Amino acid sequence: MSAPTLDPQATGATTQPGEHNLAVLAERAFERHGDYEALCFEGQWHTSGSIHERAARVAGGLRRIGVEVGDRVVVLMMNTPEVFVTYRAVWRAGAVVTPVLFLQSPPELRHILTDSGARAVVVTPELLPLLQSAAEGLDLEVLVVGEEDEPTPGTRPYAELETADPLPIEPRADDDLAALLYTGGTTGRAKGVMLSHRGLWESGAGIDAVARTMDSTRSLLPLPLSHAYGLIVVVGGMHADRRGVSVLQRWFDAKGWLELVQEHRLESSPVVPSMLTMLLAEPLDDYDLSCLQSFGSGGAPLPAALREEVEGRLGVVILEGYGCTESSAVISASTMDARRPGSVGRPLPHAEVAILDPTGQPVPVGEDGEICVRGPGVMLGYWNEPELTAQTVVDGWLHTGDIGHLDDDGYLYVVDRVKDLIIRGGFNVFPRDVEDALLTHPEVTSAACVGRPDPASGEEVVAVVSVQPGSTLSGEDLVTYAKGRLAAYKYPREVVVVDAVPLTSVGKTDRKAVRALVRG
Repeated sequence: MSAPTLDPQATGATTQPGEHNLAVLAERAFERHGDYEALCFEGQWHTSGSIHERAARVAGGLRRIGVEVGDRVVVLMMNTPEVFVTYRAVWRAGAVVTPVLFLQSPPELRHILTDSGARAVVVTPELLPLLQSAAEGLDLEVLVVGEEDEPTPGTRPYAELETADPLPIEPRADDDLAALLYTGGTTGRAKGVMLSHRGLWESGAGIDAVARTMDSTRSLLPLPLSHAYGLIVVVGGMHADRRGVSVLQRWFDAKGWLELVQEHRLESSPVVPSMLTMLLAEPLDDYDLSCLQSFGSGGAPLPAALREEVEGRLGVVILEGYGCTESSAVISASTMDARRPGSVGRPLPHAEVAILDPTGQPVPVGEDGEICVRGPGVMLGYWNEPELTAQTVVDGWLHTGDIGHLDDDGYLYVVDRVKDLIIRGGFNVFPRDVEDALLTHPEVTSAACVGRPDPASGEEVVAVVSVQPGSTLSGEDLVTYAKGRLAAYKYPREVVVVDAVPLTSVGKTDRKAVRALVRG
């Protein structure tokens, strides 16, 4: 049986009403909770009623300027309340949310605009020059959020959309396209991942189920809402049966994060591990963080040493989860009543996980293999890439490219990426093993390990680390340190000390940049 593919040009056609329309989910959330102060951004509170009403009117405005069912609407903004409004408005109009991280280069952004066939772009004034550079000659409706010193020719003010009459919810089928997220830009041309209404609905329900195990309703959101992790946190909040209060950070900065937790007595926050590293570098004792109960960690592997230090110093619980853009962001998650150190939790109800060998056969419990998942959260396919879709989704199973195993109780452990595996002298070396060993050194703050071509061993193990300010650690010191903690074939033969380990725009280790660094 071949993997399912979807003709992007056909995604605007709804064959039958679906039960999992995200606009309906948002409507039910408002009906359930009523109007209350739900979102705080830079000192200003926004009520659930104002967000709901604005979304209905913006949906009408989108229709008025020609955005039709199935059209792609690019959202190019830093975190603002208008991101929430726009997502809900786009879904209400039956169109497709296409979130784009603002750190894109003009060529990368132009590829997304042209590849997606975007009909409109919602943008903030500070990002307008980037958009103009990338969109020259393209036929786009450009909607500018917020005040401009002078109106830019060829654009419309976002506020103009809000003068329209509220638009009724456009019916959508469960497998209709809801979001088109571009991923993979650090290793080549970004691919559009097609996510359905039901897929995002089910993944959001899974995130909400995890949240229900925590006795917290006040959360700080530092994640970029344009990333899959941030998007699914938004959808998860629409499932909540309790009135939740969120404080939104425009972009993560550690000092601002700590100030907001203290000011608003916040109890939880979804983060990526690099954020935790930056928090530990701050004078934590200067802040009253006694309200803080838990972190949800995802987006990248969480080193054991980092988890232990954060939990020890802050007295919190870290709930680690796992997923990828192609799985509608989430596959498994730990909960307050079911977690194991080193595990990313059990698969959530919507995700069936199998660990397969290179021939596609299941491996025994406890043995490493490729993590594969099937269920409603699996992407509809890659936009305009049927061959790549067929290689990635086989007989309904999404091949994640991650290596891991399940234990006897069904807890999932992620070891590494298949493509990051280092083969040294015929032995497999997982970069994460090397990184975790280096991170046990009290003066090492972050680490990244890659393979470097070597004529004798095929690949040599090389690491890049950053250290605490004032540290005199040398690369040679860390080679010796690692040698005492890793097998002879695993320890790095070279460690390079740098000011900061390269990260991608969403806080993951940028292995492409690390490889360029160590290969000269």
